[in-house]
Amino acid sequence: MTTATPPHDVPIGEGGIRLGQFAKFAGLLDSGGDVKEAIIDGYVRVNGEIERRRGRQLQVGDLVTFEGRSLRVTA
Repeated sequence: MTTATPPHDVPIGEGGIRLGQFAKFAGLLDSGGDVKEAIIDGYVRVNGEIERRRGRQLQVGDLVTFEGRSLRVTA
């Protein structure tokens, strides 16, 4: 049984950021190619829903989850 860990806050400044950019910026994956594959293959969730669009615009408060790690977009 795994224990859920609280989300880690990742400040992006004012405005939004695209999912692909955020995943790389936050260190979820090392390369843009890896980010693209993980998102297209359905391994990334935004606010609990599978998201397959790298260009999905994230806003402050959105929760991104990948391989048991949860990151919250903050200003």
